[in-house]
Amino acid sequence: MLPEIRGLNEECGVFGVWGHPDAAKITYYGLHSLQHRGQEGAGIVVTDREKLRIHKGMGLVNDVFKEEDLNRLTGDGAIGHVRYTTAGSSDFINCQPLQFNSQTGSIAVAHNGNLVNANATKRQLEHQGSIFQTTSDTEVIAHLIKKSGYPDLKDSIRSALTMVKGAYAFAFLVEDKMIVALDPHGIRPLSIGKMGEGYVVSSETCAFDIVGAEYIRDVLPGELVTISDKGIEAETFSPASQESICSMEYVYFARPDSNIGNINVHAARKNLGRVLAKESPVEADVVTGVPDSSISAAIGFAEQTGIPYELGLIKNRYVGRTFIQPSQELREQGVKMKLSAVRGVVEGKRVVMIDDSIVRGTTSTRIVKMLKEAGALEVHVRISSPPIVNPCFYGIDTSTKGELIASVASVEEMREEMGADSLMYLSVDGLMEGVGREKVNDHCGQCLACFTGEYPTEIYPETDHPYDKVIGGK
Repeated sequence: MLPEIRGLNEECGVFGVWGHPDAAKITYYGLHSLQHRGQEGAGIVVTDREKLRIHKGMGLVNDVFKEEDLNRLTGDGAIGHVRYTTAGSSDFINCQPLQFNSQTGSIAVAHNGNLVNANATKRQLEHQGSIFQTTSDTEVIAHLIKKSGYPDLKDSIRSALTMVKGAYAFAFLVEDKMIVALDPHGIRPLSIGKMGEGYVVSSETCAFDIVGAEYIRDVLPGELVTISDKGIEAETFSPASQESICSMEYVYFARPDSNIGNINVHAARKNLGRVLAKESPVEADVVTGVPDSSISAAIGFAEQTGIPYELGLIKNRYVGRTFIQPSQELREQGVKMKLSAVRGVVEGKRVVMIDDSIVRGTTSTRIVKMLKEAGALEVHVRISSPPIVNPCFYGIDTSTKGELIASVASVEEMREEMGADSLMYLSVDGLMEGVGREKVNDHCGQCLACFTGEYPTEIYPETDHPYDKVIGGK
């Protein structure tokens, strides 16, 4: 029996508004559109030009914010955050944005990504007298800003950013401005839009469509952007390294209606499906995708092969993610409550089941079983990404190889365990071809570390220090 391993989850989404009288409400709708990036907590900080106000809590955006909460958040500037917890605590205290107050003013920060040197930096700051209130690596940046000694905020933030390593898309809010920054590799996405006379920033461009903003441009790797009543001021705080945007944004995390690096996610996933069909053809009667992130790839696979695409699997939209499963029998039933096989589509058919990735393998096993119980003669599994065999240290909750089924089992062992008639993955070259990012100096512009083990930054080893038990945890 293969080991039970957690599924794949991203950590968070960031959204910000400047120069709109209903900044908090605009941020609320923006966070709704980013809810897929984090479901454990949400928060908004707003400025009325005199002070910052905050409201945050555990749960979905809809649960955390009521109309009376938004009415109290008055001001024309705001930043917001949706959070997914990895190995860190999911306590309220770690919920973002984090707000810090001092005699010289207040600052709020929201962060998407993971600082790989946070633990060593925390130890150093503690030796210098800092006292940390959270287990979030994001708090490190606030201490570094305060300790920089520069009278100008931008200089303080610039100094702090040069001392942290890893993946980060930061949004900072003070009384009179919003500042955003992206790490020198651009591992996490961050974009700027225009909304009337104001501006918005978001982890994904899909949020611009929701709030009626017009996309302007992406924040560039190593760039610090200040948005205030003066407009937009951009500068480079660090020379841009080779751009290495996370490949899993295209494969799984981002919404299909987002553009990441000027590439539409839905189009990229369809291309991944087409390339997968070329690399791993199969004789079958229908193609179906695992809702929701695999649908685009399944359509591409079907178009390339000429095999009809059908809705062989239906997602139940009303099953909460906190569904209680008190027994093994009910845990086994859980996947059926979230997904249902359409017997009229798959019965008596040879089915190609497209999924975007396999992390633990248990869900795939249950879906294959479900399809066969619904009468499928054969189930051929095709994965629109390469095997995930290396941990991610940049904001995805896979921090050890032991959590990754492809690192401990062969493809044939996985196929046999899940009961599939065949199992094939997309190649790394196929992934690059499907996404279609332009190569610069033979670099594809994507982080492929979870597939290849080639990390764009130095990875700092863990020690026995308590902080090192927390990888990320925003």
